[in-house]
Order: sequence, then C-alpha cells, then structure tokens
Amino acid sequence: MDLAKYGPWALITGGSEGVGAEFARQLAADGFKLVLVARKVEPLEELAAELRGKGAEVRTVSADLKKSDVLDRVREQTDDVDVGLLVYNAGANDTRGLFVDLPAEVTDGVIAINVLAQAAFSRHYGALMKARGRGGIILTGSLGGYLGSPTLAAYTAAKAFSRIFTEALWLEMQPLGVDVLHLNIGFTATPAMARLGMPVEFAEPCENVAREGLENIANGPVWIVSTPGNVDRARMISRIDDRAEAVRAHAIAPREETAKYAQEQKQLAKGA
Repeated sequence: MDLAKYGPWALITGGSEGVGAEFARQLAADGFKLVLVARKVEPLEELAAELRGKGAEVRTVSADLKKSDVLDRVREQTDDVDVGLLVYNAGANDTRGLFVDLPAEVTDGVIAINVLAQAAFSRHYGALMKARGRGGIILTGSLGGYLGSPTLAAYTAAKAFSRIFTEALWLEMQPLGVDVLHLNIGFTATPAMARLGMPVEFAEPCENVAREGLENIANGPVWIVSTPGNVDRARMISRIDDRAEAVRAHAIAPREETAKYAQEQKQLAKGA
C-alpha cells in the first residue's frame, strides 16, 4: 500500500475484528499509523495492543456508529493528524424479520450506520483529502445491495445506497487525486457471522477480503471480492428485465443455506 499517497494515518471503522482487523494488520505492516473505531472496548484494545507490539502507532475510539454524534467522537482523535485513508467497514445485519414487525430502533440503526454515518465520514475525510490532492476511501458493501430481499428490507436498501453513493463519489473525487472504492463482500468468515451460528468454514477468509480491497483501491468504483460465485451472482441479480422474478428467485437465502451455497461454489471452482 502506497504510504506516500494514502498515509500517514488510516482510519478504520469496524476496526476491532474480522475484515476491519485484517485491514488494520495489513496497513500496519505497510507502515501506516492507525485510528481504530469500534463499539466494543475489549477487542478494540486487544487489537491495538497487538499492533503496538509490532511497532505501529495506534489510537482507538470506542463509539457506536448508530449515534448522531459519532463523527464528533472520532474527530477528537483525528483532527490533529493527517488521515489519508478512510476504510468504512461496518454495517453487518444481525436481525431479520418483516420490516413492519421489526422495532424502529433496529431498522433505523441499520440505516444510520450504512447511510447517514457512511455519508458523514466520507464528506468530512473526503473534503480533507480533496484539499491535499491525495488519499483514498474504501466503503465496504454487500451483494445484498443488488436486490431487495424479504426480512432484510432496510439492510439491502442501505447497501444499495452504499454502492450507488460510492459510484458517484468515485467519479467526483477521481480528478481530485482521491481514489474511492466500493468493496463488495460476499459470505466472509467474520466473528459476527460465527456468532450468528453460521458455519464459516466455507466462507472467504477475512485477510483475503482486506487484501483485495487494498490491492484494488485504484480500480474503482466497484470491486467484487473474488470468492467463487460472487461475480456470477452479481450478474444474475442485476438484470433489469422482470425484476419481480429476479427478486423471487434470488433473494438472500436463510442463514442456514448460505454455507451450503458457498460450499457448492467452491466445489464448482475446483472442478473448473
């Protein structure tokens, strides 16, 4: 990763575990200084201690991205440093249900993280990068953002916002020297997925996802992680004809079926 263009500091939200932690490890190995943001203090400080033990300079912010004051909280740790890379890695969904039945705080929280906070962070740090004429922004997304799925209405809609927003931001920032990438993630072996009871042995390792994001930051606006089946699925669910049939046929499956699909795709890839 080019420290001169994207450094010296990288800000990573969702930076305590999973893909966020792997972004942190790989960036630290390249000499970046880090600001890590996450809600849970213990895993956040554990990762910070690990990276400091390897010589990295690390600041931490325990903050909830659903809260309206989250950017102000993070700015307390970044206003005095030069953030050249923003990795907005947050927004996993842990509650499924009919939109009209779910509590408003659940769906509002999904929208706050994936839409409002993502836009606020991109505006603030993107403006600083514009003024310097360099930098990079990675916004992580999901294949769910290509198609609405029942029991995931707010989540899929918010992820669709993230992708379209990134495409626009990419074109705006490109002539200003700032790279913008929507990193489209499929089934990944994150602790969050494991806590939901997902059999993650067939999922993409977090370190692979982070590596693809960093290696392709200049290849925006969208990069689909190369997990077998991801690109084909994106093509299938992006068709514009007969959206009713597309939504019925390709809506996100129940969690227990996700690992089965991932296993089938890996077997097909091995046989190719």
